Amino acid sequence: MILAQRPEDDLNMDIVDEVVYIQVPDTAVAVAWLAAAWEGFPSHDLIVTGITGTDGKTSTASILFSVMRAAGFKVGLLSTIKAVIGETEEPLALHVTTPEAPVVQRHLRRMVDAGLTHCIVESTSHGLAQERVGAIDFDLALVTNITHEHLDYHGSYEQYFAAKARLFECLSLEPWQLTSNNPLKKNIVKTAVLNIDDASYQQLASIEVPRRMTYGLQQAADIMASNIKYSAQGTEFLLTAGAELGSPTVDIVNISSPLAGEFNVYNMLAAAAAALATNVNIEAIQEGLQTIQSVSGRMEPIDLGQPFPVIVDFAHTPNALKNAIEAARGMVRGRIITVFGSAGKRDVEKRRLMAEVSARLADLTVLTAEDPRTESLEEILAAMAEGCRRWGGVEGQTFWREPDRGGAIYFALTMAKQNDIVLICGKGHEQSMCFGTTEFPWDDRQATRTALLAVMNREPMSDLGLPTFQSHR
Repeated sequence: MILAQRPEDDLNMDIVDEVVYIQVPDTAVAVAWLAAAWEGFPSHDLIVTGITGTDGKTSTASILFSVMRAAGFKVGLLSTIKAVIGETEEPLALHVTTPEAPVVQRHLRRMVDAGLTHCIVESTSHGLAQERVGAIDFDLALVTNITHEHLDYHGSYEQYFAAKARLFECLSLEPWQLTSNNPLKKNIVKTAVLNIDDASYQQLASIEVPRRMTYGLQQAADIMASNIKYSAQGTEFLLTAGAELGSPTVDIVNISSPLAGEFNVYNMLAAAAAALATNVNIEAIQEGLQTIQSVSGRMEPIDLGQPFPVIVDFAHTPNALKNAIEAARGMVRGRIITVFGSAGKRDVEKRRLMAEVSARLADLTVLTAEDPRTESLEEILAAMAEGCRRWGGVEGQTFWREPDRGGAIYFALTMAKQNDIVLICGKGHEQSMCFGTTEFPWDDRQATRTALLAVMNREPMSDLGLPTFQSHR
């Protein structure tokens, strides 16, 4: 079978009689619905929460997964890190955001067959724009925030926002003419979960949906946090639920979580709001928030006994880097030393913006490689160096360029003193780095451990296999 958007006559080729040719308005939409039909429309038998946003999607998905499990639900997870189906965890392919529609639908079918009742689907802008999460019967749509990202693909912020908004528009589609085999799904009101403090709120709130729930810190919301205390060990706060819902009772519980930083408070509030929308009680929410461990590659501490904290984080956008640095500022009294790069063949403007964020908020900055792909790493670093200079950065004093990522991590660690903190950002959980068209094995966490051991033993940095390594280092 061939699916195409153009008439068969336009192809200028012979198609044998055994091949069915179907012309459709949009092949991506058709593939999504065909894949869903092939798998028996599995999302209709699951309570599905879609999570979108620029930053925090994976963390929020993992937090909500913890909360739902604490509530005793059988829940599946499809994030950019992994798929969780029952007791089975499966990593996704390299540099994957949202998998293609047939893969997504196959995962959903496996979840139904495993007896799961709930599913959390991380929904990226690419996944929404390309219908990878098309033909899914979403019950909840949650946004973390919408800031500068992926403009290389979407072309403008307006188009990027429109892709994110599609998740919320799904909530108001005509009801599916199917009978769900999941009795819990019949009791769910389709709900948009919005960050009332984010710039996206007003526009997303204008989309008609059956129900809307809000969370935030700065304005009155359905789910709020107060009395927040940050430390290197985590975060404590009071969670208030129901104040703006018109509920006759308002729930207030203490939360003590190992997750650090204000942005993680937002992530926890978002997860709490989604859980409430799926009828989870406040006690289960409290337990889930307090038992969640650090998310892989998200503000993940690396501790080999060194006299200063070292954190690996996935922050690869200006807003995420800002959040990571601000979180670090609340953890230590000393300097913040950042190590990060900016990917090739991606949003060019982000290079300058990220460098400016670090020059403005951190004390020392080490610019390095992050998947340069077929672009010149030297030119990428030059653009980032210019961003540092715009905020008063002085090369060799407050910022440095080190093309080799292992060498950059090593160099940053050699500068760190007691009460400082080293933030290694941009790769997080990822397991490779692309130079040209080759994916080289790479793990920031393992590279950091190797560099730490070398620094602590007063040894040079070893070759970790990247083409940028210089043997004299």
